[in-house]
Amino acid sequence: MLFTEHPFLERFAAAAQAGFEGVEYLFPYEWPAAELAARLREHGLEQVLFNLPPGDWEAGERGIACLPDRVEEFREGVFTALEYARELGCLRLNCLAGLKPDSVPDGVAFDTLVNNLRFAADLLAAEGIMLTVEAINSRLDMPGFLLDGSGMAMAAIDAAGRDNIRLQYDIYHMQIMEGDICRSLSRLSPHIGHIQFADNPGRHEPGSGEIRFDHVFRHIDSLDYDGWVSAEYHPSVSTQESLGWFRRG
Repeated sequence: MLFTEHPFLERFAAAAQAGFEGVEYLFPYEWPAAELAARLREHGLEQVLFNLPPGDWEAGERGIACLPDRVEEFREGVFTALEYARELGCLRLNCLAGLKPDSVPDGVAFDTLVNNLRFAADLLAAEGIMLTVEAINSRLDMPGFLLDGSGMAMAAIDAAGRDNIRLQYDIYHMQIMEGDICRSLSRLSPHIGHIQFADNPGRHEPGSGEIRFDHVFRHIDSLDYDGWVSAEYHPSVSTQESLGWFRRG
């Protein structure tokens, strides 16, 4: 979402020049893993996270993990993601649960997701890789997304029962669905494996909306959390102009 002023492969240099030490993006699969790994090495960056294959993203699919008729495709996607993770040295992969079709009962979608999480987590555990599960707001960004609150995401994680599954906590999505961000972060911090942020409304940079990010960032620092905190927003100006929050840090 950041540095979109540049072609994708040039964004690694831009991120490093701006002072970032790690990068994430939705999907790496359009580019050869060796090319991405070379960009990471060249610019001294860590590949922090990317998503498992989501199905047909351009056609509107937002993950297939909850779809009972796509289990084999999901499993093939886990193997593909693992190949990229090995090449990129990436220790976190995120699973998008997907949009639940009206034709699929809630319980069937949930059970399918849980079984797929177990399969992915078991495969990744052998490589020392964490699997994260994200709740995404269903009010604005992804209507129909199966896991649209932290409670639902934690229910899936608990049901899967694997030690290497963690919650991916997106401050923007949870502000829309739940609010009370700092208390929520405190309560969930033992289960959080990755944090993302954007302001609300608009999903722009900190300072553009209603969230007190100076307070939120200090609160995260006070928690027993040693993972990454990633900027996942659409800059309202150029990316460089949007980084005032980062420079102050």
